[in-house]
Amino acid sequence: MMAAETDPVHDAFDRPSPAHATREVAAPRQSRKLADKVLAAFHQACDQTEYEVARRLLDIYEFMTLRRDLPVDAGRRRAMDALVAGHERLWNLRHPS
Repeated sequence: MMAAETDPVHDAFDRPSPAHATREVAAPRQSRKLADKVLAAFHQACDQTEYEVARRLLDIYEFMTLRRDLPVDAGRRRAMDALVAGHERLWNLRHPS
């Protein structure tokens, strides 16, 4: 049994792999990345004058930003600023002066 404790093969199975640890750490980033992709799609819809699609994407981004399970931090503040800017952009596109 002593040989199994020092055997690198057994040690590799006994402790979590670095890839597994990375996935655990990266999980919260992926939720932010998804929100960033939704926001980018919103801006693309605005650029292509797809205003109804843009509104729906902004609604999804708003839902993602205002979820209660997200911590209130600087990242959420930036997301709120982006949300307000998105509403302003959509309003200005729908109501040209």
